[in-house]
Amino acid sequence: MRRVALLLLLPLASCMAPRPATPRPEAATVATPEQWLNGLPGHGTVDPRWWQAFGDPAMTRLVEAAVANNVDVAIAIARVREARAQETLARAQLLPTLDTSAGASRARSVNAFGQPSESTSAQPVVQAAYEVDLFGRIADQVSAARSNWLASEAAGDAARLSVASATASGYATLLALDARRVVVKDTIDARSESLRIARSRAEVGYTSQLELRQAEAESQAAALILPQVELAIARQENALRLLAGELPGPVERGGSLTALTAPAVPDQGLPSELLRRRPDIGQAELALAASDATLSAARKQFLPSVRLTASAGEVFNSLLLDPIAIWSVGGSVLAPLFEGGRLRAGVETAAARRDQAAFAYRKAALTAFREVEDALANVASLGRQRAIAEAQRAAIADARRHARNRYRAGYSSYLEELDAQRALLQADLGLVQLRADQITALVTLYQVLGGGWQPGA
Repeated sequence: MRRVALLLLLPLASCMAPRPATPRPEAATVATPEQWLNGLPGHGTVDPRWWQAFGDPAMTRLVEAAVANNVDVAIAIARVREARAQETLARAQLLPTLDTSAGASRARSVNAFGQPSESTSAQPVVQAAYEVDLFGRIADQVSAARSNWLASEAAGDAARLSVASATASGYATLLALDARRVVVKDTIDARSESLRIARSRAEVGYTSQLELRQAEAESQAAALILPQVELAIARQENALRLLAGELPGPVERGGSLTALTAPAVPDQGLPSELLRRRPDIGQAELALAASDATLSAARKQFLPSVRLTASAGEVFNSLLLDPIAIWSVGGSVLAPLFEGGRLRAGVETAAARRDQAAFAYRKAALTAFREVEDALANVASLGRQRAIAEAQRAAIADARRHARNRYRAGYSSYLEELDAQRALLQADLGLVQLRADQITALVTLYQVLGGGWQPGA
């Protein structure tokens, strides 16, 4: 008996020897910058419904419909439910299990005297089992499952923010296409007027057929742009309807591109606050926490596990005068002796995944800082570009007015009028694009700052 006890205690003592922890790689740490390089002018904080700052009720309704009905958001919500169920499943391991079973039989046998006998028996049993979490392995598994659940919620918040940003940007693009259509129609009207003048002058022999053909060609070139813009509008409307989880169709407008309000850039304070606002960084951080807990649980696989069991029941038999109560109480200790390196490989696998999660968190944080700096620089640059483009457009419009007056008075050829028309068309289209880019840049800035994301309860 003494030898048996020694054989049992020896592996337990060896298994309970402490295993060295694997620290996180130093290269995965994140150093937060002291301030934004491009600054954050403006005032106030990010509104949870930041898209209302653009002052378009149709945009507000469209974004809110997309956040509520988008298919990707629905998938993300289903993943949150799955992760929550996994957390409940892991937590259930901390509780005892209670099972019941019942068996019945009818038998005929022959005794030692050669006489047959028949009996009917039944045996209901209730069984209970409980694993004692002495070293916290199950608690680590619960912690990992909870972190994965919260990470899935952060992923859902990131999906909502992405859908809201894509919808707001897409709506601005749709208004820009509407503005392009207006510019093209105005150009068609202007070139039709130039064509009328060229025909009247050609009829009296005041101009050549070359100028007439040039006017006809330019009028058709402008008319060719219109169906292309209308096709782009139809496609953009269908894309927005898809974001909102609806069938293709027209999209309501609340106003024009110029009616959109350019909100002041929100003041987010220190760059370190970005680490708590962006849902993708929160997701990466929670994934890192889950990998840490998984690694801890893998290290504790080397330690013994204790399991308690108990059962109670009754035996009913037609050969017995009274039923007999049966019961049992016991416990077991399971300790690994030889696993062929399986447990050590499991720890190494968990440690490698933890390191991957740590570097993923660093990548998410560095990417967030870069995106904010890029967005701030883009907003500032587009503001300067628009001021220059508006001044250029005013000069070109004035030059075109002089060219038209000179052409009508017969002081210049149609080529001068044609060049002025082309320059004005390009300036108008470029200004429309800059206005749309400004709105899109502001939407992007809201997105990279975390938008209206707020941590869930």
